[in-house]
Amino acid sequence: KCNLSGWWQNDLGSKMNLSTADSHGNFSGVYYTSVSSAQKPIEPSPLSGSQHLDEDECTFGFIVNWKFSDSIATFVGQCFSGDNGDEVLKTSWLLREKSNSLSSDWKATRIGNNTFTRV
Repeated sequence: KCNLSGWWQNDLGSKMNLSTADSHGNFSGVYYTSVSSAQKPIEPSPLSGSQHLDEDECTFGFIVNWKFSDSIATFVGQCFSGDNGDEVLKTSWLLREKSNSLSSDWKATRIGNNTFTRV
C-alpha cells in the first residue's frame, strides 16, 4: 500500500512533510519550496490533499496555498516503486498567480512536473 506520510524532496530541492491519510484518504502537510518568482521571502506553506487507499501504486492530489505570494498550486500524481525499491512520487502541477487585469490573465497559469523521493 502506498504510504505518502513523511518527508519528501523533489528534483528542485523543495521539501514537503505529509501527515498520515485518514480513513477517507485525506491528508495535510507543509510544503517548503526552494524556488519562487515572488518578491517576498519564501515561507513554509500549508497543503491539503487526498489519495486513493485501495491501490498499491496510488494516485493522489493536493493543493498548496502559498503564504508568501498571491498564488495557489495544485499537484496530481502517482506513487511508484522505483527500480531499486525506493518510493517515487511522479507529479504534475498547475500554479495560478493573481492577475492584475483580464488582459494579463493569459500569463497567470504555469504548468510543470516534479519527481519526489523520500528523504
